[in-house]
Amino acid sequence: MADNSAETLPSFTDGYVGDPAVRDEWDNRYSERHQLWSGRPNGALVAEVADLAPGRALDVGCGEGADAIWLARAGWDVTALEVSGVALARAAVHARDAGVDVRWMHAGLPEAALPPASFDLVSAQYPVLLRTPDAAAEHALLATVAPGGVLLLVHHAGMDEHHPEHHSEQQDEQQDNAFDPADYVWPSMVAVLLGDDWRIEVDEERPRVVPEGGAGAHHTDDVVLRARRLR
Repeated sequence: MADNSAETLPSFTDGYVGDPAVRDEWDNRYSERHQLWSGRPNGALVAEVADLAPGRALDVGCGEGADAIWLARAGWDVTALEVSGVALARAAVHARDAGVDVRWMHAGLPEAALPPASFDLVSAQYPVLLRTPDAAAEHALLATVAPGGVLLLVHHAGMDEHHPEHHSEQQDEQQDNAFDPADYVWPSMVAVLLGDDWRIEVDEERPRVVPEGGAGAHHTDDVVLRARRLR
């Protein structure tokens, strides 16, 4: 029997807002595999959101949609942001199959022009956010959180302390890219921007709950930053 699943894939080829080079890089990466990630929600997200009342959530860098779908199932009104249209198309199909509604946005974070102070939860799980002199990505993360809301930023521990090296992010993909951690935003860079109108609730390293399968499984420890906006 012919596989007609490709005919039902939503299209995210138009309307992208952001750097086309970043979009193309991630589209190419996702296109190399039928599925890049495990399909399971990130463990730190599940743990840190357990005590929060559902409201409006923003999933930054949603990939193939596992976190966004998990949040929607838990009662959150979810907006999911991603630069790769290939990933978004997969995410939309997964959400449809799961019977949940998610608002998908094909955009980079600084360029997305999200409504300020409007999300009760902003989750960025292992985001690939480019560092800029004006800290555009960091400020965009903070600006979207509503008063009383939570910013949850999770990344691989120790990456911001590494020196530039010839690095393969996922060795099982046999990628061989020059990777400089100084080019990217890490939780410590966001933490230093938190003023008196924020309360840090968690800022720690912990063993990672590693999902079976999917890229990035060789990373064993997380740094978790959870901060609440007070006003």
